[in-house]
Amino acid sequence: MRNAFLLSIILAATAAAESPKNVIFLIADDLGMEVGCYGDKAAKTPNIDALAKAGTRFTKAFASVSSCSPSRATMLTGQPSHMNGMYGLAHAKHNFHSFAKGVSLPGILNTAGYETAVIAKHHVQPESVYPFKKVMPVGGRNGVAIAAAVKKCIQDAKGKPFFLHVGYSDPHRAAKGFGNDAKYPAAIPRVKFDPKTLPIPYHLPDADDVRGDLAEYYMSVARLDFNVGLVRKVLDETKTADTTLICFFSDNGIPFAGAKSNLYDAGVHLPMIVVKPGQKPGVVNDMMVSFTDLAPTVLDWCGLSKPDAMPGKSFLPFVEAAPQEGWDEVYGSHQFHEVTMYYPMRMVRTAKYKLIQNLANDLSYPHASDLWGSPTWQGVLARKESMMGERSVSQYLHRPKEELYDLTSDPHELTNLAGDPAHAEALGKLSKKLHAWRVRTNDPWLIKDKHE
Repeated sequence: MRNAFLLSIILAATAAAESPKNVIFLIADDLGMEVGCYGDKAAKTPNIDALAKAGTRFTKAFASVSSCSPSRATMLTGQPSHMNGMYGLAHAKHNFHSFAKGVSLPGILNTAGYETAVIAKHHVQPESVYPFKKVMPVGGRNGVAIAAAVKKCIQDAKGKPFFLHVGYSDPHRAAKGFGNDAKYPAAIPRVKFDPKTLPIPYHLPDADDVRGDLAEYYMSVARLDFNVGLVRKVLDETKTADTTLICFFSDNGIPFAGAKSNLYDAGVHLPMIVVKPGQKPGVVNDMMVSFTDLAPTVLDWCGLSKPDAMPGKSFLPFVEAAPQEGWDEVYGSHQFHEVTMYYPMRMVRTAKYKLIQNLANDLSYPHASDLWGSPTWQGVLARKESMMGERSVSQYLHRPKEELYDLTSDPHELTNLAGDPAHAEALGKLSKKLHAWRVRTNDPWLIKDKHE
């Protein structure tokens, strides 16, 4: 199999020299479903909406983990976080690394003759596993600088195929708020929102501090949208739009309690839009896809076979038409966010059910520091709220070993059915599925389970 994989790289490199098949990732940071084309009437996202009209909008796309570095590693390796070793955040004192012998998109594509570059937010390591030829650390909220870097990378490629990884910092929280008070080029608009008009997610209380927090978040989303539009203009200007697979998605859910760093749908059910050159426009695809499927899809587009170590699979053949079967479940894996936030979880989700296994449920559920310090959570603490939207604060912080939800009747995942005899058969089937997946993906936490 390894020889076949190497042969595919050689053949693809030869073909790429004749007819480049380019790829660009446009990765939002902490964006949930607050996008116009996903039904949010408050959002101002004309450029992302236009992208959906040009390509395929996936309605059931799921991150494999709801945390920045781990999620980005799954996209680039096609492996869940427990398999690639990126257990938590890569930067500063957290300092998590993918396993040294890991294989990722930039390494494979470099060998196949691609020019590879990461622009703005990178957030994975080590370099030996993610060997982008260029690293361009421009400001992740400055779309003008990002677009200029994209243009330079394309021009420097001089006709060679390219893979560009564009990591925006919006709408992630900044040191204060969402970076809306920073200085940006005059071309970048400041779209403001009336807090009173915004929808409140089910997992948050309806309070003034929450509404003010959300207004800042929506403003950051609008800036992200404008910046995405600038990159599309660069593709048109460089005449590479017709040869470039565009993949727009987020790394995890919104930076509010109940979403980011959770395996609930608010944390992992995310926007994903793909534009394949020459495709039928305006496609809506309802198949269930995982972000671990992104790397195999890119390799498929580039004419390369995926390595055996990638459990993900290509959805490229189904960009314009969903398959009849085989795309009806996704899995999730979480270990850390910050280094102090140990809370390992595993998940399997089907159209009807979700099972979450909390492998260290004797611990209280930990908060990311930016969520803890947010006006939203501090308001919950100051008011001594017992409820956080539709879920109790106690239910959020103290979780059982298993959580089973019937998503058809309980889409907000509020009523745990794990102990309900009427759902014992469903629990048993999903437990077996999840265990088999953990075995296939070499889950180190299975060793812990054996000794319990």
